[in-house]
Order: sequence, then structure tokens, then C-alpha cells
Amino acid sequence: MSDLDEIRRRLDALEAIENIKQLKARYFRFVDEKKHDELAALFTPDAKVVTDGIVWKSPQEFAYTIRDLTGAAPSVHHGHMPEIEMTGPDTASGTWAMEDLLTFPAGENAPEGHNGYGQYRETYRKVDGRWLIDSAELTRFRMDPLENWDPGA
Repeated sequence: MSDLDEIRRRLDALEAIENIKQLKARYFRFVDEKKHDELAALFTPDAKVVTDGIVWKSPQEFAYTIRDLTGAAPSVHHGHMPEIEMTGPDTASGTWAMEDLLTFPAGENAPEGHNGYGQYRETYRKVDGRWLIDSAELTRFRMDPLENWDPGA
């Protein structure tokens, strides 16, 4: 491999890693902005999604379950310290530290809010020139309860 070929390979890898970081940033933003169709579109159609041991049938089922569970409740999701490795020209894997905060309007039978901490382990695939999440497994290491809030207060 010539020096120029090696520089091109390294540049392609850096561009791919940056695109994957932006993909994951959109993931967190779409969850918090309640953009569930856009969230589902960040995955390959046959992506494997597992959260805290729950296996979802499809990215759309995962996104719509989030929609149905959280409704208009405010949430904050952060991903930190990405470790992304190129596994091929159109494939990669990554590990992200995560934190999420979710609270619900107070009321009878309101679910309990939480501040969660954990890790995403993911794979990515480039499809038609666009990086997508091909598999995602979220494991929470800790969940601290949060009080719900009174929207009228």
C-alpha cells in the first residue's frame, strides 16, 4: 500500500467515525425531542435492539414503545466517551457511556422517574452511503429514582 493509499484509508476511517458520532448524537436528540419516526430511521431495517435485556422486534417497535411510555414527559439523554472501531470499509463497532434522566407528571399511577447510568454496545453499517445503527445493546449499571413533577406548579 502506498503512502497516499494509507492516508486515504485513514481519512476515510476518520470521516466514518465522525459520521457515526453524529448518528449517535441524533439518536439521543430524537429521543428527547420525541421524534420517534426519525429515531427508528437511524437503524438498519433488520437491526437488533436490546435494552436492559428486552429484545425488540424492530427499530420501529423500540421507538414507538419509547413514545408510548414517555409521552410528553421531559427526558435528557447523553452519550459520552465513544470508542469506535472500524471493522471493515462499511462496518464499525462502538461503546458509549450513557446517562439518562426521565421524570413524569405527578399523579395517580404515574411511573417513577429515574436517573440512569450505563453503556451502549453497538454495531454500525453503511447503507447507500449513510451510516446506520445495525445493533444496539443498552445495559444500565445504576438507576436512581427521581421524584415526578407537578406541571401546574
